Amino acid sequence: MKLIDLSHPLEHGQLNFPWDPKISVVVHNTVTSIGYNITQISMSTHQGTHLDAPFHFYDDGKTLDQMRLEQFYGKTALVDLAPGSALAAKTPLTIEMFKPHAEKFQRGAKIIYRTGWDRQFGTAAYFAEFPTLTLEAAHWMADRKIGMIGMDTPTPSTAWKECHHILLKAGVEIVIVEGLTHLEQL
Repeated sequence: MKLIDLSHPLEHGQLNFPWDPKISVVVHNTVTSIGYNITQISMSTHQGTHLDAPFHFYDDGKTLDQMRLEQFYGKTALVDLAPGSALAAKTPLTIEMFKPHAEKFQRGAKIIYRTGWDRQFGTAAYFAEFPTLTLEAAHWMADRKIGMIGMDTPTPSTAWKECHHILLKAGVEIVIVEGLTHLEQL
């Protein structure tokens, strides 16, 4: 079995959404100073590649540790929206783009969609100009009661609040996986 790391590295001071705290990775002690190495990390829970649970937008929603472990692993379908390339900045991700893959969007399904936008990671454009899921497409996915949706963009949509409310209150415990990379290797 070939393992593929789908996460971005976490680095001191890396770019993120302007309203989120910057990640801090600082050497706290070293082998020379105390006999072993200790590094201190300070970051938000939405740095780099990460998961969103219903609690992210709902006080009464489940946190990741309250969700069933099976929701985080298993057979996952890839929807490649940009085979061999990347979508243009601010491309709307519409229902029409997902409908040819409708058979994958079953109750409880784990879906990852690829736009190629992970190539912009580390640039301001990654957070400002990413391809964005339309609210209609988010409703289409939520209506199918999928169990997980993952993407190679920093968040599903520029209408982030509305889109998260649609996906996280879909009547099932949807997990959102944001900021994936290396999806072309799947």
